[in-house]
Amino acid sequence: MFLWDGLPGWLLSILWIVDIGIRVVMLGIVPGNRRPTTAMAWLLSIFFLPVVGLVLFLLFGNFKLSQRRIDRQTEVNERVFAATRELDLHDDELDAPEWVQSAALLNRNLGAFPMQEGNRIEFITDTRESLQQMTEAVHTAVQYVNVQFYIVGDDPILAGPFLDALDAAVARGVKVRLLFDHLGTMRTSGYRKLRKRLTAGGIDWRPMLPVSPLRRQWRRPDLRNHRKMLVIDGEVAYTGSLNLIEPGYKRASAHKIGREWLDLMARVRGPLVTALDVVFTTDWSQETDENLMEHVNQGGVPTAQGDITGQLVPSGPGFISENNLRLFNTLMYSATEKLTITSPYFVPDDSMLYAITTAAQRGVEVELLVSERGDQALVHHAQQSYYLQLLRAGVKIYRYRKPMVLHTKCFTVDDEVAVFGSSNMDMRSFSLNLEVSVMLLGSRAVRAIDQVQAAYKQHSTLLTLEDWSGRTRLMRYVDNVARLTATLQ
Repeated sequence: MFLWDGLPGWLLSILWIVDIGIRVVMLGIVPGNRRPTTAMAWLLSIFFLPVVGLVLFLLFGNFKLSQRRIDRQTEVNERVFAATRELDLHDDELDAPEWVQSAALLNRNLGAFPMQEGNRIEFITDTRESLQQMTEAVHTAVQYVNVQFYIVGDDPILAGPFLDALDAAVARGVKVRLLFDHLGTMRTSGYRKLRKRLTAGGIDWRPMLPVSPLRRQWRRPDLRNHRKMLVIDGEVAYTGSLNLIEPGYKRASAHKIGREWLDLMARVRGPLVTALDVVFTTDWSQETDENLMEHVNQGGVPTAQGDITGQLVPSGPGFISENNLRLFNTLMYSATEKLTITSPYFVPDDSMLYAITTAAQRGVEVELLVSERGDQALVHHAQQSYYLQLLRAGVKIYRYRKPMVLHTKCFTVDDEVAVFGSSNMDMRSFSLNLEVSVMLLGSRAVRAIDQVQAAYKQHSTLLTLEDWSGRTRLMRYVDNVARLTATLQ
């Protein structure tokens, strides 16, 4: 109380009224449209530190985009739905169980694209190979190149040659557009040089969700566009978990210990390319007010290039509900034989936690692949707070050996469905980030991703309930505190 010593009585009375007033008012505001656990975490912070908690809530409590962005996203969703209505596959055309058809319908109703046949998908598990393939693909561009990544970083070995390819494309008359997340990329070493390089090369680039108060650009700072994709001439595309940066993320600390981020990318040909292009044009219009939709054929061109059936599922604050979370939960509850999940940041809400543990408890073989040591300490400790409950339910947890960061985001359900993309299994990806996921049907797609996950398991250690139960009380305490902060959304 020494802070208040010497203050006049009338001022103390005002401060006391303000203190109590903040708590009472926020008690009726914070729970609105929030999970009970999220609301409780915010209220605890406000009750312990009213002024500080209120300031943090005002900065980080609103997980919605601006009304202008939401209206524009809604308009695009309606246009895409109307333009692709005739492309929806009927139940008798879809060679899949009823529960898969139900999941596809759910996606469609929540803003996803139609289920589309005739795709060719090739998975790439090596970051260097992914960047090299994308660089070679850019060299073939004739009309346009659309690039969108959460993080972009220049380096002389991998990302640098890709940027060189973009410069060369511009020089031969190809239109090159580049989007990167503002704060995600700004934190990367060499950001100012990167901006200058992009401008000098004639690339039309924009930061996504920019935070610049002096330019009246402000929103919750951790609302991020986390999508990763490359589309060339509307004919070939790449998407997955990779960021446009060398695998050590230009971090001296990572290079010192040999840490690299391991990712999964897919080379896509067929109708899904157009869907990815539409997602890019949507995000481009949000940052530029330029409508590129007329340049994208929404009817599913290019024609069939393979035999994979898939559905693109964009998600984020611009959609009505957490459609990626709803899809993931639906598929997990539908599993009857096996569920294998790979996620670098596994901080589920209660609904997903119940879906996974319930699957294990009813006899489904459930495997979770994570990193032994995460690159974000707070998230990693929050993630560890769920291990005990998962292990007790019968979930097998494989931890990819440090110092590597298993950054792939994917999961498979039985022999029927595979999902991959940019979305993590955490509340940030469900509520705050703009993400893009791809749902693929059939045993061929499942086997392809299961092979990737099997390779990860070879470099992982199986965590046992006995080992995890023996950790120190201090570690449990840190994990539980981190878990509480993870719900502040």
